[in-house]
Amino acid sequence: MEELGSHTAFTIPLFGGIPVGESVVVSWIIMAVLMVAALLLTRSLRVQNPGKVQVALESAVEFLNGFVKTNIGSHWRPFAPYLGTVALYIALSNLIGIFGLTPPTKDINVTAALALMSMVLIYGAQFRYNGLLGGLKKFAEPMPLLLPINLMEVAIRPLALCMRLFGNILGAFIIMEMLKFVAPVIFPAVFSLYFDLFDGLIQTVVFVFLTTLFTGEGIKEEE
Repeated sequence: MEELGSHTAFTIPLFGGIPVGESVVVSWIIMAVLMVAALLLTRSLRVQNPGKVQVALESAVEFLNGFVKTNIGSHWRPFAPYLGTVALYIALSNLIGIFGLTPPTKDINVTAALALMSMVLIYGAQFRYNGLLGGLKKFAEPMPLLLPINLMEVAIRPLALCMRLFGNILGAFIIMEMLKFVAPVIFPAVFSLYFDLFDGLIQTVVFVFLTTLFTGEGIKEEE
């Protein structure tokens, strides 16, 4: 039960003590890994005769751009970098348990922040590309009778994104801790292939896909 809570990694001795959560520290580690990887993998890019690493990176970027363009439409370009960054962060957060660190996505504060960011993206794009009146009219589609339900979705969508990601990662973490207690040598290594790798990547795809889909729904008439 102690593992279910959000632990404090250290306290900054200012203003009576500012606690810094374990999820924040692990997020810093993930950010550092991503920045170092970006510098190392892009330091020798070239137009002619690209290496295998560059080809793989370009293929990944092309896949991401195609995915975002398909679901958002002609206004896809500003959204692709953000969605790609979120995908990398969530994927590493879900997989980092393999290295003995606590996944930040096990902390509901982290998943709630990600969900709120998605909500700002979704409805910010809706008003950005449709204007104030056009954005408000979206809540009355496809018929004014659905206005109350569409307004409820403003809170339901981020809540669903938050709880889906949080619940799956927390559930996987609990199961892995139980397996480590029952059989600390055999079972954890086998089941981590599913809970840490497969399920972690699946939750990343679901979160990014739903964010992209909801964003596209809000601006689809502008294509």
